[in-house]
Amino acid sequence: MVLAATDTEQEVLKRYGDASQIREEALCCPVDYDTRYLEVIPEEIIERDYGCGDPSQFIQPGETVLDLGSGGGKICYIISQIVGPEGKVTGIDFNPPMLALAEKYRGQIAESIGWDNVSFRRGKIQDLKTDIDAVEAYLADHPVQSYADFQAFENFHKTQAAQAPLIADNSIDVIVSNCVLNLVAAEDKVALFDEMFRVLKLGGRVAISDIVSDEAVPQHLRDDPDLWSGCVSGAFQEREFLRAFEAAGFHGIAIAKRDAEPWQTVEGIEFRSVTVTAYKGKQGPCLERNQAVIYGGPWSKVEDDDGHVFERGVPVAVCDKTFRLLTAQPYQEQVHPVPPRVEVPLADAGVFDCMRSALRTPAETKGTDYNVTADGANACGPEECC
Repeated sequence: MVLAATDTEQEVLKRYGDASQIREEALCCPVDYDTRYLEVIPEEIIERDYGCGDPSQFIQPGETVLDLGSGGGKICYIISQIVGPEGKVTGIDFNPPMLALAEKYRGQIAESIGWDNVSFRRGKIQDLKTDIDAVEAYLADHPVQSYADFQAFENFHKTQAAQAPLIADNSIDVIVSNCVLNLVAAEDKVALFDEMFRVLKLGGRVAISDIVSDEAVPQHLRDDPDLWSGCVSGAFQEREFLRAFEAAGFHGIAIAKRDAEPWQTVEGIEFRSVTVTAYKGKQGPCLERNQAVIYGGPWSKVEDDDGHVFERGVPVAVCDKTFRLLTAQPYQEQVHPVPPRVEVPLADAGVFDCMRSALRTPAETKGTDYNVTADGANACGPEECC
């Protein structure tokens, strides 16, 4: 029997609905969280948390954060304390019992930490446009009893998703998720990554903890509902997980954490926890402003997601967009910026050929008429040596 998407959803809903009432040990990996943030979270939420990593480590104060598959709310309540009163946290989950558990203590936790910046919404993480509560309210008032009713519902749904999406375009600083992406049906996984990309702001990022496999998972394991709902057989193969971020348009994709030992091994296939970070922001025009970057090592050369090659110690010509990307996180520690001596105004910038991975000559950055002689006295440090 092939496990259809609807079967997958029902298996996941049932298993995690049950796990919201009684802890199931098989659904989680051991994770050490910062105990400072656990003190205000009730034990009922802590013991019924099912994760495989800690994406909250990648959050900064004041950020707007979206947690995909928020479950009982543990990560949301940890992040609430990190982002502080100026930040905002939204948890998305499709499972009503888990949402009920998350909401149960929201007021109590807000009172303990001194601010209320967490909200929970019911939705599918692969469809962050559909507001399920709005859809159910419409259906309660407009039961579908004919094809005309169905057409009216489709029009409502289309309008709601376009004009009042559950999560708006370009509205989120950081997306986190903890052992949930693997639960999404295989045919919906491309939409899942596209939705993450859609809702992130330009310059936003993701920190995703999930289970991956070292080999492709055969169909007979994917058809096993217990293995699927148990965060096993729906896992991405590790390299395909990274490629999914790339295909959606992310850059700066990195494995921030990878467990050396597998969490489970099934028929010789190892399943382990990884945490991946990635960024949105490489979209836009390529403008020539006479900028370059120098890769500092330690590798002899590296290649970025767009095929540009950077040799160690060589000033490589880049467009304005790439210059800004490579001189910010996650690259800035490895890259030395080489701005032009005279800045080229954006209004005067021409089109840069981004197929180019070429040396930027000093004459381009300094100007052909640059003929200064200086003794470098201002470059000396406090000890009067250079």
